[in-house]
Order: sequence, then structure tokens, then C-alpha cells
Amino acid sequence: MNDNKKQTKDTKDYKNKTQKVISGVSFFLTKLFYFKVKTGPAVQEKTHHWFSVLCLTGVDYFSTLAYQPGIALMAVGALAPFSSFLLVLVTLFGAVPTYREVAKRSYTGQGSIAMLESYLKGWLGKFCVLGLISFAMTDFFITITLSASDAAAHMVENPYFSQIVGHSNLGISIIMVLILGFIFYMGFKEAILFAMLCTLPFLFLTLIVIGVSGYEIVKDISLFYQWINEPIFKVDLFGLFIISALAFPKLALGLSGFETGVSVMPLISNGKNNDQHPHNKLISYVPLERIKGTKNLLLCSAVIMSAYLLTSSVVTSILLKQAQVVDGGEAAGRALSFLAHKYVGNIFGTIYDISTIVILGFAGASALAGLLNIIPRYLPRFGMAPQWASFRRPLVILITLISILILVVFKANVNAQTGAYATGILALILSASIAVMIALKREAKLNHSKKIKFKIFYFALVSCVFTYTLIDNIKIRPDGLVIAFLFFIAILLASAISRWRRAFELRVESHTFLGKESENMWEEMKNKKVNLVPISFGDKNWFKRKEEKIKEYYKCESPLAFLTISLRDDRSEFETPLVIKISKMDNNLSNYLIEVSGAVALPNTIAYISEQIDPIAIYLGLARQNAMEQAIFYVLFGEGEIGILTYKVLVQYWESTDEDDVRPVIFLMSE
Repeated sequence: MNDNKKQTKDTKDYKNKTQKVISGVSFFLTKLFYFKVKTGPAVQEKTHHWFSVLCLTGVDYFSTLAYQPGIALMAVGALAPFSSFLLVLVTLFGAVPTYREVAKRSYTGQGSIAMLESYLKGWLGKFCVLGLISFAMTDFFITITLSASDAAAHMVENPYFSQIVGHSNLGISIIMVLILGFIFYMGFKEAILFAMLCTLPFLFLTLIVIGVSGYEIVKDISLFYQWINEPIFKVDLFGLFIISALAFPKLALGLSGFETGVSVMPLISNGKNNDQHPHNKLISYVPLERIKGTKNLLLCSAVIMSAYLLTSSVVTSILLKQAQVVDGGEAAGRALSFLAHKYVGNIFGTIYDISTIVILGFAGASALAGLLNIIPRYLPRFGMAPQWASFRRPLVILITLISILILVVFKANVNAQTGAYATGILALILSASIAVMIALKREAKLNHSKKIKFKIFYFALVSCVFTYTLIDNIKIRPDGLVIAFLFFIAILLASAISRWRRAFELRVESHTFLGKESENMWEEMKNKKVNLVPISFGDKNWFKRKEEKIKEYYKCESPLAFLTISLRDDRSEFETPLVIKISKMDNNLSNYLIEVSGAVALPNTIAYISEQIDPIAIYLGLARQNAMEQAIFYVLFGEGEIGILTYKVLVQYWESTDEDDVRPVIFLMSE
């Protein structure tokens, strides 16, 4: 057997099956749109300046300006600027510091979910990660559908476009999601370029709308006095704060974009040179310029958005009434667009609508990027998704179909989706603040500085704020929790099926040798030189008796390779690298002892070692215990009826290969 068998052919088999299923679709798309469809595992993408990547996350973050001012006005009426100011404070002093800390510790783009995974081991950690993935999927999917729905609202309310497209919000939303899916086949390079063309004109035109609206207020100062004379302003400042704080969860969707900002970190350039960690260059590689660029991205985007949120909420609360932004109102889902048409004119308003429609239609790009990053990173590695989930093309198709289903369920209603959107956003930010707090507590054990202690206290307060906001949002609008729960149940069911179907894969990423001597002996044993004898324990006398029995009853004359396997503590991992040590037996120098550590399942590891050395025969012991109990032990803890399960793993592997090599003879021995 060749060493290239380290990469199992299970993966190749899944890839071939996937390509057969979608080959017709890909051929049609290629011929129809004349662009190259990417497939296979994620490749190294070209990196960009942080401001370019800001535009990619900005299409999600900044596009909320299309509906956020109207939602704030609908939630608290004339107090919208005060609630928006509270949102700005939470953004600048809560979300930004949290994700700047995440960027320092998760610079490969894995985000807060990966941080928590590293702190929570075993099946408990897996279930926590799956729960967070469910909320992340809620956030990202609703980002796609909400943006498409609001883009459709802008289109059907435009005096010119409505004559062409009619008033079918749902149909237009579905078409926009399909277009987004097609665009994303072109890859991140084209997406970033298009994001810049979307974001910068939209921000410029929005600035004009806010400026002209502000001028109208100055020109007719009575509008301002009417606003401040609203009955709600008769309460004191503390009362205003309480009312704004209670309404804050309804505005939380203005915090979108931070988790995505971290997940796209690998796209940010690390400068001309690769920077090493200043404290120990031999221990860890830390892309300092990329981290710095990500921090700039997070802060810059938050400052820009804060300015727009405050100014837009002021002009909309003064120039519009609550009745105009509720469902069915003339400015529902499009407060700034309504002001553009009213005060600048229909021509400019149409240009602004086009810019808004484009950025909203493309806002799902950052969410789609997040989904393409999260799903392959976790689920296939956990054994909780089939191998085709590691490839971009089928994932884009699946994400598009699920997005269309969500649009149908919510009937493309913008206000109906905001609760679910806020729930996903808040759950992710809360998980990030908790992950940062745990990380700081661990660092405090090594560094007892007052600065770290202050940070721990600070992020504990931040976690409390986001916990309150999340709970309050769920109480008022539980649909986000329902969607996340449905995703969680779907993932669990898919995980159970996937684990069952993939249980008999080899489940080994790679192997390394403990010393040069072990590597040399490994080469000596390969290709029908030894008989493999997996064992669980034994001393010198036991090895001798075992050898005598095998040679007496099975007429074996060739050297024996005794195999012992140490399982890792965390058996919930699906695949793992192995460390192998090989030595000669003291009682018989012609025999070998193979010691393997770091495995997650005994039968699969035995099968992997067998396929690597290609033995003459394998002598497997039978436990003679309850078959059902052994099956459960195998699924949960990687143990069980080793003999029969190893045979099953080998047979499945052999059936997936096209080689006609002579297979080892398998003997099942009663212990």
C-alpha cells in the first residue's frame, strides 16, 4: 500500500457521487452564464485591503439603513433617536470591543464559535457548538431573506418599477435570492469588487437624503418643535432612558455584521511580510497586520454606521409619523427612500431606490459567505454532515433553496422577519462576549495584571447587557428562537443520520511517527511482511502465550505485529491525527509492537493501520458481550465488538476502492 492512503478514498467517493448528481446543473449554468463554477474544498482566496473587505461586510451592515430608521420609528415613535443613541453606545462600547478581542484570538476567521469549542470539550461542547451554529444559521439565512424582501418592497413601491414588476413582493424576493446564488458561484474576488460598487454609492446617496431632509427641517423649524412637543417627551430624562432601554431589543438588528466581519478575516491582507508573535517566534504564527486590519474594519464600520443611525433616526422621526412606517403604510420598510422621493424628487428617488435595491439584493453575500465558512468548518469534521457539505457548489444550492422556503413562510414581509433576525444577531454577540470573558479568565491565571481583571469585569457587564436584550427579544418575538430550534433539530437529525452512515469510515486524518526508528520499522513491516494482532493489554508472558496460540492453531510462521491503541479523552471528535511508536518485542526480536495514541475509535484505527501496512493476516478478538450494548459503546465512545466492527470498516473501505490488491486474511478469535 502507498502512503497516499492517508487520505481515505471515502472522500473521493463522496466527491464523485456529488459531481454526478449536479453535473447536469453545473453544465447548464456554465453554458448559460459563461462563468467558471468553482467546486471542491475551499481554496486559498486572494487577500485584499481591509477597506475592501469592509465593503463586503458592509453590504450586510450598512444595508440595514434601508429599514432600520423605519423600524426604530415604529418601535418607539418620537423617541427613535434616543433608542438609536442607546444602540450606538452598545455598538461602540459592547460589540466593537468584544469582536476586537475575538479577532486577536481567532484570526483564522473561525470566530467566537470556534473559541467556545476549544473551551468546551466532549459531547457537551459539540451540542453547545451545534446550538450556536443554529443561531448563526438563523442570523445568516434571515439576512438573506430580509434583505431580499426589503429590496422587493423598494421595487414595488417605486412609481416607475411598479409598472413593470407589479406588486408581487414574494416573487421578486425569490428571484433576487436566486440571482444572489448565481452571482456567488463567481467566488469572493468578484463578490468583493461588486460589494464596493454597492456600498460606496449607497452611503453617498444616503448622505444626500439625510442632508436634504435635515435642510427641510431647518427650513421649516416648526417641524422640530412639533416633534419635541410630543406627549412622550413630558417624562424626565430617567424615564426617557427607561423607555429607550425597553425598546432597544427591537432595534438590535442594527448590530448585524460583526460576526461576519470576523469570519472574513482570511480575506484581509497581512501586509508584505508574515509577522510572527513578538514573544516567541517559534511557537505560534500570528498575522499581526491582518488582526490590525480587522480591528480597523470593525471600528471604522461601527463609527460610520453609528453616524448614519443617529442622523437617519432624527430626520425620520421628525418628518414621518408612526402610521406611515407600520405594515401597509406608505413608508413601510423604506423610510429613507420615501423621504428621497418626497424631498429630492422621483428621479433622484429612483436612483436611490436602485442603489438600495442593489445593496439589499447583495447584502446576503456576506451572510452566504458566513454560511459557506461555518458549515464546512464544523459539521463534516464532527461527522455530522456528509462529505459533500465540504464543497461550495452543492452548499450554495442548498442555502438558496432554504432561503426560498423561509421567504415563502414569512411571505416576504420585512417587519415579520426582524424578530428572528435580531435573535440570531444577539445570540452570536452574546456567545462572543462569553467566549472573550472565558479567554480572559484563562489568561488571568498566567498574568495577574489589573488590566486583565478590569477586562473580565467589563465583558461580564457586556454579557449581562446582551443576555437581557436576547431574553427580552425572545419574549416579545419568539419566532427567531423557533427558527433556531428548527435548525437545531434539523442539524441533530442530519447529524444522527450522518454519524450512522459515516461510522465505518477510517476516521483518521493523518499519522506521524515518534522518532526516526519508528518510521524505519514501519517501512520494514509494509507489504505482506507481518501479521497484525490488535491487543488491549498484556505483559511479556501474555505476549508469548498469544504468539504460541496463533502459531499453533493458525499455522502462522511470519512475524507478528502487536497493535495497542490509546483513545483520546474526547471521543466526540470524528476524525483525528495519530501518533505512532514502533519497537521490537523483547521476547522475540522478529516481532513488533505498534503503539498508537490519539485515536477516537478502535475498529476504525485498526482498519487504518491495516490498510497502511498491508499485513498478511489480521487476528481479531471477540468480546462475547451484548451486541446492542457494544453498538452503543462504539457510537459514543469508539469501543465495542472490535472484531466484527473492524471487519465491517475494512469491507466498506474495500468496496469504495478500485484496487485489486490481495486483501489480508481475517481471523476472528474467541478470547
